[in-house]
Amino acid sequence: MNFQSPPDNPITAFADWLSEAEKTELNDPNAMSVATVDSFGMPNVRVVLLKGVSDEGFVFYTNLESAKSQELSSSGKAALCFHWKSLNRQVRVRGDVEQVSDDEADQYYASRARGSQIGAWASQQSTPLSDRETLEARVKEFEEKFADQDVPRPAHWSGWLIKPQQIEFWQDGEFRLHDRIVYRREGEMLDWATTRLFPW
Repeated sequence: MNFQSPPDNPITAFADWLSEAEKTELNDPNAMSVATVDSFGMPNVRVVLLKGVSDEGFVFYTNLESAKSQELSSSGKAALCFHWKSLNRQVRVRGDVEQVSDDEADQYYASRARGSQIGAWASQQSTPLSDRETLEARVKEFEEKFADQDVPRPAHWSGWLIKPQQIEFWQDGEFRLHDRIVYRREGEMLDWATTRLFPW
């Protein structure tokens, strides 16, 4: 990212930063915080893993019955934050959300480890769990159910696409004189406009 002459496409700049982070971050360079708002207007945030990025946006997968999915369905909006400590960089994203297609979800689900596929069936995500033994019993139940066969994708498991309307790049600077560039657009087909911001 050249902060003096930023590229026209922020997705290209993001892909470059992610590629660099993959070489320097010890764990999960694709980790991102996802912020949502519940039905009471209370914000919620958690860390998930980015599983795809393109000009369309940013994709992650989860249980559709989870709190995050309910909140995404309700508001239709989300915010993301990537922080790469090894590079002193941060990217923030805000935009609309939509569920990925069944074909896309099937393709990614098929690429997951079998244990993770079983886990998607066994975990009733975000609901109360009496003890660890109950979860382990559910894992065993579905291991037996799908023994000697492929594990199908549960109907309650899919992906979310965050379609960015704003992407901000932040690079740490000496004496907290950081570099910040924000890209904004209205709608999906318009060009991105860039603005340089004072540091925080």
